[in-house]
Amino acid sequence: MEQKTEDRQQMIRQYRQMLDPLLRYLPWMEGNAGKMASRSYQGQGISKNSMSFPVYDATLLNFVREASESALMDRNYSYVYTRNRIKTHDDERRVIVGAELKDWDILRGILSRYVLGGRTKAALWGEAVQENIFLLVLKQMRKLVDYWDKTKR
Repeated sequence: MEQKTEDRQQMIRQYRQMLDPLLRYLPWMEGNAGKMASRSYQGQGISKNSMSFPVYDATLLNFVREASESALMDRNYSYVYTRNRIKTHDDERRVIVGAELKDWDILRGILSRYVLGGRTKAALWGEAVQENIFLLVLKQMRKLVDYWDKTKR
């Protein structure tokens, strides 16, 4: 029984180590919850026939860069969506809020979809901020790690 507890504590320490660098973005996520995190470039020399492109907040780009380099990324995130029948933002929010420690990989998959998927479909980063996906995932991960971390008690 003690071995099982020690194994769980080791796992929680690893999770905390992965998560802590990203938690510094929580205040920004809370302050921008539900807002657009990008705007279209309207610079000089752009004609009406030109294709516009999004310009993102520097904090969001830093978060995405740091998250993409973390061990939280799951390149097979699409399987998380099919296995758990996640199709809409409401499905994502429902799964995130109901996640337990055993669902850590589901939270990683949802986070990865927006961070990694945003590399090819840039609108995903702004969508994750506007729909509060980044905020909810980080808060739920922090809640789980704090709850299970016996060294903090």
